[in-house]
Amino acid sequence: MNRKDLLLHGWECTYNKEDWYPPLKEALSGVSAAEASWRPVGEAANTIWENVSHLLYYKERLLHRLLGTEFPGSAETNDDTFIPSGGPDDEDAWQATLARMGSVHRHIHEKLSLLTDEDLNQMATYTPIYQTVMSLVLHDAFHTGQIVQIRKLQGSWPARRSFE
Repeated sequence: MNRKDLLLHGWECTYNKEDWYPPLKEALSGVSAAEASWRPVGEAANTIWENVSHLLYYKERLLHRLLGTEFPGSAETNDDTFIPSGGPDDEDAWQATLARMGSVHRHIHEKLSLLTDEDLNQMATYTPIYQTVMSLVLHDAFHTGQIVQIRKLQGSWPARRSFE
């Protein structure tokens, strides 16, 4: 497996392909806006929706870098990336967030599949594209684990699940 294939495999596993952890798409499957807005006890705990907003911010930033377009994001700090796009009962905004996540993830995959090895070495601001993508794969896995843990605390994650 070459570097590009490895990155594409990791990218697929973060969103829709089962590997050592559930993919983000499955971790979010069936979650309502109310469940996505539920906050575990603890000052530093984020909601599912806040985690998804954070992931989406960095994915959209990467997509704009890959496209060579200006990123319209306006977060001044990392904390600003956790702000959801709707309120706790705004099911339409939650569904739009999920649709955006799927679309952005798919577009990044399409763009990555077209890159050459030389392209992967190009800088994406401060790091090469391949390193940025690998960091986001790990970042997604980390936050997907948090989302699964929140769902376990809610009782909305199955006690037993099958996977391939």
